[in-house]
Amino acid sequence: MKRVAVLTSGGDAPGMNAAIRAVVRCGISRGWEMYGVKNGYAGLISGNIFQMGTRDVGGILQKGGTILGSARCDEFRTVEGRLKAIRSLRQVGIDVLMVIGGNGSQTGSFELSKMDFPVIGIASTIDNDLFGSDLTIGVDTALNIALEALDRLKVTASSHQRAFLLEVMGRDCGYLALMSGIAGGAEAIVLPEVEVDPEVIAQKLHQSYEHGKAHAIVVVAEGAKYNAEGLTKYFQEHKERLGFSVRATTLGHVQRGGEPSASDRILASRLGAGAIEAAERGEYGVLVGIKGNDIVTTKLEEVVSSKKGIDLDLLRLAQLLD
Repeated sequence: MKRVAVLTSGGDAPGMNAAIRAVVRCGISRGWEMYGVKNGYAGLISGNIFQMGTRDVGGILQKGGTILGSARCDEFRTVEGRLKAIRSLRQVGIDVLMVIGGNGSQTGSFELSKMDFPVIGIASTIDNDLFGSDLTIGVDTALNIALEALDRLKVTASSHQRAFLLEVMGRDCGYLALMSGIAGGAEAIVLPEVEVDPEVIAQKLHQSYEHGKAHAIVVVAEGAKYNAEGLTKYFQEHKERLGFSVRATTLGHVQRGGEPSASDRILASRLGAGAIEAAERGEYGVLVGIKGNDIVTTKLEEVVSSKKGIDLDLLRLAQLLD
């Protein structure tokens, strides 16, 4: 019989609760004892670890956020902090730790793995910047929130003959901006991965105005060199050439909230179940993700040392369609 603990770390993502549920129930179905850790690595250090049963994860599938909580923990960045975390796990008799989170969280997983504690990561971040998984938990929901905002902005933009800059989250990854821009028919998309001259964007807006369009939409990734604020300032200085007046909207953390989509619930359930299967095989020090339609594992060392690139075919499609 194994004792398995699960925690959520980093930014919350819609579908985290579905992953917790899958881990706990799939583990219990094997006769294992399942435990939750409150408030991420901070709870690990303080020993906030408690046993979970099937009913503890009842009714959480459709809930956003994470019932286990998440918190930043500077102490965990130190060797002493990580040693405290391992002592807490061993005091409860935990055999395996499962970490649901993104890049920073899986860097923590890797550090524990290097200290010979069995760890399995589960890919979860709305940024979709985690190497080892085509999609991560929370991406689909965040993308649909961005798309809904874009569709709503078009209505206002058309009513007032304006151009809107919509800034979406994603840190240094332009996935959300690229996909929402394609799906929402944006006139231009600005990504961190591709350097953009603001003059080129200005010309696209002017062309849209000259072609008689009632509105123009530019989707901007927050990590781009010119974010929405920077582009707005540039456009205001050259507004006589745009035709449109320009407004900026930053979605921010609203993209993390709300109920997870069906796709995120299913993905989270599959990845949670996949993590239990990896534990059953004794496969530790890995991230559980999805490639194509297959649940796969990738060594944490490779995950934290690799960068996930943008899909160039999708980028070319966006350029053809704008």
